[in-house]
Amino acid sequence: MFKIKKGDEVVVIAGKSKGKRGAVLRVLPTDERVVVAGVNVIKKHVKPNPNKGVEGGIIEREASLHVSNVAIYNPLTKKADRVGFKILSDDKKVRIFRSNGELIDVKG
Repeated sequence: MFKIKKGDEVVVIAGKSKGKRGAVLRVLPTDERVVVAGVNVIKKHVKPNPNKGVEGGIIEREASLHVSNVAIYNPLTKKADRVGFKILSDDKKVRIFRSNGELIDVKG
């Protein structure tokens, strides 16, 4: 089980985008990297490819960040927080915030 999942709200804690907040778009498990919406935006030069319908030019897109450079956002404390794990009474493993022990994975 990963500490950061798709859809989590995270805060960048290191790098050029430090302090920015966004939702995780993708998790790349092989490289231990995440892509966060609106964070670490790069400009990529793209050649036109009429066969694929790709228009050429300079596009902006999010580049990946290493998971060590992001921390999950805790809405109760309004700060970055660490993630811990807890096993519930029904043998279900869930993620918790380390600062206050609240559950991250709340599914109804």
